[in-house]
Amino acid sequence: MEVIRVDCLIIGAGIGGLFCALKLESTGSVAVLSKGTVLQSATALAQGGIAAAVAPGDSPALHAQDTLYAGDGACLPSAVEILVSEGPLRVRELADLGVPFDTHPDGTFRLAMEGAHGRARVIPAGGDGTGRAVAEVLIDAVRKLPQIEIIEETEALDLLLHRGRCVGALTVTGVGEFRLFVAKRAVVLATGGYARIFQATTSGEFGAGDGLAMAYRAGARLADMEFVQFHPTALDSGEDPLCLISEAVRGHGAALLTGDGDRFMARRHTLADLAPRDVVARAIFEQQLQGRRVFLDTTSVGDSFRERFPSVYRTCLQRSIDPVHELPPVTPAAHFTMGGVLTDLDGATNVPGLFACGEVACTGVHGANRLASNSLLEGLVFARRVAQSVSGRRSRLADSADPDPRALETISDRFHMRPPRAAPDSPNRSRFLEAADRLRQCMWRNVGLIRNKDGLLKAKDILNEISTTIPDGPTSLRNMVLVARLVTEASLLREESRGSHYRSDFQHAAPFWKHRRIIFEKGSVFHESFTGGEHCTESIGGGPGAGRRDYCGPHTGTQDRGRRPDEPLRRGFGRH
Repeated sequence: MEVIRVDCLIIGAGIGGLFCALKLESTGSVAVLSKGTVLQSATALAQGGIAAAVAPGDSPALHAQDTLYAGDGACLPSAVEILVSEGPLRVRELADLGVPFDTHPDGTFRLAMEGAHGRARVIPAGGDGTGRAVAEVLIDAVRKLPQIEIIEETEALDLLLHRGRCVGALTVTGVGEFRLFVAKRAVVLATGGYARIFQATTSGEFGAGDGLAMAYRAGARLADMEFVQFHPTALDSGEDPLCLISEAVRGHGAALLTGDGDRFMARRHTLADLAPRDVVARAIFEQQLQGRRVFLDTTSVGDSFRERFPSVYRTCLQRSIDPVHELPPVTPAAHFTMGGVLTDLDGATNVPGLFACGEVACTGVHGANRLASNSLLEGLVFARRVAQSVSGRRSRLADSADPDPRALETISDRFHMRPPRAAPDSPNRSRFLEAADRLRQCMWRNVGLIRNKDGLLKAKDILNEISTTIPDGPTSLRNMVLVARLVTEASLLREESRGSHYRSDFQHAAPFWKHRRIIFEKGSVFHESFTGGEHCTESIGGGPGAGRRDYCGPHTGTQDRGRRPDEPLRRGFGRH
């Protein structure tokens, strides 16, 4: 097996991985692994823009207020403060690199309004092509640096541990060749989220949680796994993945309505169509449960739709819908995952040598429900902090144990015992696709927008059954099952409704769970208060799904999302 030695290994080539690599340019050799081509990341699909307080009359404090409001009592305030205060600087860095942000004739940013923002602060590039514009500029900048190499079509299978430290990863190329990457200084996970474990999703094939599963097996802590954001407005076309209709479209005046013209959001929330995403998504889903199809009235945007949202416009036209004159049908879809590998404010995990940034990480920024367009911002801000942290640990990391050839030979032999990935036309491949589809259907039906104990227990049984029938070969299915079981277990433990996590059998937010997160760590689970230092542990034994003990504590309370001063207290998710 070929062994490749670098100073830093970055797994993932989205905004977090690329920006981190750029900031590590003076730290030594850097390898950036991309599971597919470098433009297949979730970053390249991002539409709306990057949220940052750059306008007169706006401020980081106001941005923080909106972020905390959307996060519904589950954000880490110190992380939010870092995000909003450092965010404007990172956006200007992107502009200096050449990202073509939309501007007015006087050179100021052309800002858009999105859901749950109190002000227009979302900065687009190319209308609704922000993610691709950012990705292309970062790829070009990274490729100009000789010490950084982007390696495409290379999948990380497991993290390499030596004497308790993460020192690299086992990988396999698209043609089935195994390689060991050994990193002297640090391994950075930037692999994205896990929305792909749900049947209806905007996430492509690389968003099934591989990075989280690898981190968990390596001993890293995972947190907030129950918090999955369902975007309200995916184009209801029956495709997989579904195409997104940016929230910025509603920010420009488009409104949701049923086939008979009922604009139901005005009755559900004071912000109507621009309410937090969890509120809008559930409202649409409830209309669907009543047999109604939901549409987005884009005609109110007018002829400017073509200019402001060229990607959405082309997407609709390709499906025989003219959004200037017709109403696209929409549906909620799993879109972003707030849970991930638990890190400190510099991106370090509890496993020495292992860092994480972007959607794979749980920094505490997003809480129970990400504020619109904070995702690209988080990738930028915390990728830079990871790079600074790695660079600042030079003396300690330089003395770390480096696996000698004999140790690597032993590791190589052990990994060779693993079966290779299934070929596209093999019987194993067909069985893998069938099992993956069953898993995704199970998660959508039982662990989706509306959850309850019976459905969650049913999901556990199905996932346990799938885990016993996984064919040899495709490791990604093992990862999907592991991540799905963690999401299901966390959803059972959090007996309340908060943000994106809605329990029909516990419809109110419980004071006990505010500022408290559920953490998984190799066979055990505990909850921790992150405003203080206390935590208590309850072992579930044998890993996720092996057993469960209920946590004591009050399970009644009122729903109060850190409301704005002019808003009344809202009681219960189902009645506003």
